[in-house]
Amino acid sequence: MDQESLPLAGIRVVEFSHMVMGPSVGVILADLGADVIKVEPEGGDQTRRLLGSGAGYFPMFNRNKRSICLDLKSDRGSGIARKLAARSDILIENFRPGTLTRLGLGYEALSADNPRLIYCSAKGFLKGPYEQRTALDEVTQMMGGLAYMTGPPGRPLRAGSSVVDITGGMFGVIGILAALERRHRTGKGAEVKCALYETTAFLVGQHMAQKAVTGKAAEPMPVRVSAWAIYDVFETARENEQLFVGVVSDGQWSAFCAAFGLDDLGSNPDYTLNNQRVEARDVILPRVRALFTSMSREELVAKLEALGLPFAPIARPDELFDDPHLLQSGGLVEVSISDNKRTLLPGLPLEIDGTRMALRRDIPAVDQDRAAVLAEIGPT
Repeated sequence: MDQESLPLAGIRVVEFSHMVMGPSVGVILADLGADVIKVEPEGGDQTRRLLGSGAGYFPMFNRNKRSICLDLKSDRGSGIARKLAARSDILIENFRPGTLTRLGLGYEALSADNPRLIYCSAKGFLKGPYEQRTALDEVTQMMGGLAYMTGPPGRPLRAGSSVVDITGGMFGVIGILAALERRHRTGKGAEVKCALYETTAFLVGQHMAQKAVTGKAAEPMPVRVSAWAIYDVFETARENEQLFVGVVSDGQWSAFCAAFGLDDLGSNPDYTLNNQRVEARDVILPRVRALFTSMSREELVAKLEALGLPFAPIARPDELFDDPHLLQSGGLVEVSISDNKRTLLPGLPLEIDGTRMALRRDIPAVDQDRAAVLAEIGPT
């Protein structure tokens, strides 16, 4: 897909953000064709230099962007920032509440210069008693019940990805695109806010609804009562080759039993309906587990795929570098992570007119695009 065909071609975004949530908003817009100018502090975004679990943040969420470094506390830096905002359609920021307002870069000030500006703030909390608190993905996973649901009883465990940062960023994009559509009708921009805590609440809403429906609080996922009799991780004949299998309809149950020689279970009228099978998990699961441990994962995958049943080998994230589906479908894009090292990373999980969103700009070096950006906005 060429640049002019991209959905957000011609849209300019200025991004004042770091870590994951704000940059995830920016990278989604950038992949969709927007011109995203990332404003970094002098010396570059500290996210570039994180170690350990943070080492992948910058390369994952900053492709297809341009970089300029500004000291927002200086008159010159804030003046350039105001000119950028005045010439942009969208602004993204994830500073602590009130920070950009104190620097003269809040929504009221910038929308006075540019009434069409859509100003997206990615925060820990929306309006309310917690609004001024500092939050992180892990903070809201803990206080919003997600960590409770993920770990076994008494051992809250954060999800194994920055799931709230990324999902919160996605909600930010949804708000931006909604405001952009409204601007087409009214000519007026908007102030959009997305937040970690409210995103976490939305993610656990199904468990809140479960309590309302059943009268019982949801159990953590490792000990929950599944909605289906077969919906588990199973051992196979070879060590360390586990497989998840789900049998989630009455038709799938019949096909599963026939294919795996479990005719006595499949013909038993006590197991015809899903809820009957859930009640009989203590009978059904030992049989299935014993069967699966007598077969290799390859054998099981072949049979399950032929049946069209849900299944998944248990994989590590690093194994996705070699995943044939991602490689053949264009699901991985090649980016530079240093002067002499390139890698493949997941692209935007969308197709538009049958086409995946491609890499147009590699991950920018610190302040790489200063000259071009300043030339575009004129004298400062």
